Amino acid sequence: MRSSHPREATVGMEYYVSDADGVGGRLRADDADFRVRELERFDTEPVDAPTDAYPHLVFRATLRGWDTNDFAARVSDALGISRERVNWAGTKDKYAVTTQLFSVYGADPEELPEIDGVEIEVLGRAGRNLEFGDLAGNAFELRVTDPERPDNAAAITDELRAFGGLADEHRSDGADGSSEDATSIGVPNFFGQQRFGSRRPVTHKVGLAIARDDWEGAVMAYLGNPTDAEPAGTQEARAFVAETRDWQEALERVPHRLRYERSMIHALAEHDGEPGPDQYREALERVPSNLQRLFVHAAQSYAFNLMLSERLERGLPFDRPVEGDVVCFSDTDAPDGLALPDTDRLQRVDERRVDSVTRHCERGRAFVTAPLVGTETELADGEQGEIERAVLDDLGLEPADFDLPGEFGSTGTRRAILLRTDLGLETEPLTLEFALPKGSYATVLSREFLKVDPIDLG
Repeated sequence: MRSSHPREATVGMEYYVSDADGVGGRLRADDADFRVRELERFDTEPVDAPTDAYPHLVFRATLRGWDTNDFAARVSDALGISRERVNWAGTKDKYAVTTQLFSVYGADPEELPEIDGVEIEVLGRAGRNLEFGDLAGNAFELRVTDPERPDNAAAITDELRAFGGLADEHRSDGADGSSEDATSIGVPNFFGQQRFGSRRPVTHKVGLAIARDDWEGAVMAYLGNPTDAEPAGTQEARAFVAETRDWQEALERVPHRLRYERSMIHALAEHDGEPGPDQYREALERVPSNLQRLFVHAAQSYAFNLMLSERLERGLPFDRPVEGDVVCFSDTDAPDGLALPDTDRLQRVDERRVDSVTRHCERGRAFVTAPLVGTETELADGEQGEIERAVLDDLGLEPADFDLPGEFGSTGTRRAILLRTDLGLETEPLTLEFALPKGSYATVLSREFLKVDPIDLG
């Protein structure tokens, strides 16, 4: 184990669990270096099924240089229909080659447009639209550009296999005749840098202020906080807002591309006199509802990362429980080869159950968890409970603080602390292939191999 990059430590990821030097390099030098394919669980009927019973056309699209939302808008425009009639199970980044499912209400295959950078495969029809729950996970193929120490990948793999409690497991694929093997490994199930803002990690700061009922602090955390990863003009504009709170002048200085910031500033500029808590909250509510939820989710994610870092520091295992832990069991409907935790099925581990639950964890049937704290969160007992309470105390939070108005409220849940996957490692060029359950981040695995500034992880 070794200390992480300083930028990662600011979002609670304080350690790498592998001690070997990273291979270096970077991801996403080209879109094709980062490939993602959805692992879905969604059944379709034949494309000629009756449209009265199965009105949703389902197709798989491979996108290059397309953000999911932008592609959906392009499809709806081409079909002359509302954007609300196009649905998908998971949102993907434009700086990648992504393969994912879409459903369109009331469309026929021949009506689908030809779009540059897009390949479409019609799968059939369905009686309902796609939803987030239809996504089980994602399969990744990540190519590392300009690695400095590519040979270190093997040593890192060995360390991650041991961390996951898998030191004796090694599975050869052999399906494609490749000499490369797939090796079972484990990493902490941190929330990746993207959760907080890759270049400007502030969403958790906004969420923490909201949970503390500090609406002014929440707005200023989003509008201010310039970072050296931003253009100089943006840094200057943020510094001006933080120092002066001259909202009218801020509208002249803040770039138009920062539309969420400008929405908040407009709300404050429309108010006569010095804004109070209600006006600052109204300013936050000018941004889309999904971003409002993201602020609080990021605060929960930050606390979760800190809890995992503290568990690492104390030397507690991730692959098996200790007395007082809370575990969840696996989702029996997950696709083959994907370990998918079901956090609706929880069990508290007392002294009598440690051995039996350990066996379930060894077989991939159960997972140790930590909380994403909300109003209904019940904290663990034992040493893990001490960690959870200490982190919340340090942050000045308690579960009741998440009883918040509108989109900001959260009941909370729990999340597995260990990611296990089969890693395919190719050396020329250096490529990582693996699958992860939904909600987990490819960068929390790739960071262990590269050990670079998270900005270079894409």
